[in-house]
Order: sequence, then structure tokens, then C-alpha cells
Amino acid sequence: MSGYRLTTVETVRERGSWAFTAREGDADREVFLVPCADEPGGKTDAGATDGEDQPVRAWINRCTHEDQRLHREEVGAVTRGGSVVCPKHGSAFDTCEGSCDNGEAAGTTLRSIDVEVRDCAVFLTDDDLTYLYEGLPDDDGDDQGSASSSHLTF
Repeated sequence: MSGYRLTTVETVRERGSWAFTAREGDADREVFLVPCADEPGGKTDAGATDGEDQPVRAWINRCTHEDQRLHREEVGAVTRGGSVVCPKHGSAFDTCEGSCDNGEAAGTTLRSIDVEVRDCAVFLTDDDLTYLYEGLPDDDGDDQGSASSSHLTF
């Protein structure tokens, strides 16, 4: 068993999401972790206390419809009913599968990143990525202040 230790499952659960930056080839990639709400012990299970029972998934931090961050430093990822919601158009991606069946991104799936939970900690196990640091790069303004066409309010 190998991999880079990222954070604890409890931290992801308490914050609702957790982001980091990694290197893939010559490019930096933003990645975020979310609890998988549809599995036993998932975020929707208020009684879950054991981190081993708290599955976590990792996704590239971009909406598949338009290049928008799903996890933002100031608010994290907005999750509702077992989905991560795009802050621009309101498309909802399943936290466990990454698939979207509504809105502008319907029929697409987020790119997954391999992670593993061991001893209540989350490890990056994706051979294509090298961990760089916790958090996201400074925002270059590409998606800040974008007018939302979603009916959802965050």
C-alpha cells in the first residue's frame, strides 16, 4: 500500500469538501474530495462516527459543461442531496459516481482521481498525479463573479 496522505476522512466530512493541487505531467490540476453520501456511513448518515465507514471520492475541480470551479476556497463545494452543485448553472453531479443527469452538464461525468481510505485517513493513490499542496492556486478571476444562470442561490 502506498500513496500520499492528504487529510482525514473526518476533516472532509466536517468541511463538506477538501481541495488540493497536484501535478499531472506539465500541468497543475485542482482536485477536491467529498464524502460519498449514497453509501453506508455517508454524509447523509448523521450517526456515522467511524472514519473507515465514511467513503470519500475525489474529482477534478471543473464542471464538465463550462470550465467553472466546483470547489471554491471561500465556500468549498456546494453539496445538496448527495450531489455537488455547479455554482454557475446548477448542474448536479452525484458525489459517488460523478455523473450528472440535469442542467447544462446532463449526460457528462466528472473526471475521478484515485484515492483510498486507510486508518481514517485519505491517501492519493492516482499514479498520474503528484501532490503539490493543500488548497487551490490563487484565483485568476476566470470564474469569480460569473453571473449565474442557475435558479439556485448559494
